[in-house]
Amino acid sequence: MHVSQDSALGFSLIVAVSVLSGVVISMNVYRIKLLQQSKSKMGGSLFGSIIGASAGACSCGPLGFAVISTFGTIGGVATAFLANYEIPLRIAAIGILAYTYYTTTKSLTFECKLKNT
Repeated sequence: MHVSQDSALGFSLIVAVSVLSGVVISMNVYRIKLLQQSKSKMGGSLFGSIIGASAGACSCGPLGFAVISTFGTIGGVATAFLANYEIPLRIAAIGILAYTYYTTTKSLTFECKLKNT
């Protein structure tokens, strides 16, 4: 696969979002299994992973343009917005996913200490 120099940044950001999404979602699935009895404790990090994944999923590939363009004028505005701000949106998604990773790791460390004692 060849990635041109002008699209290397976008490609690397997509890969980073994909990796972080995979790690965060896996950790949250484990956390949900660990905390099945206390559903109120698991809401925050699961919500964060959903926001981070959806922010990173707005990649402006051909399929995304085809789906968005079916919505008429609003789809055109959304397509223009995503095309202009795709790099900042992906960087924001990486930030959200990194924060979610941090809070989930902190929570798992605390919960595992409680389970072991």
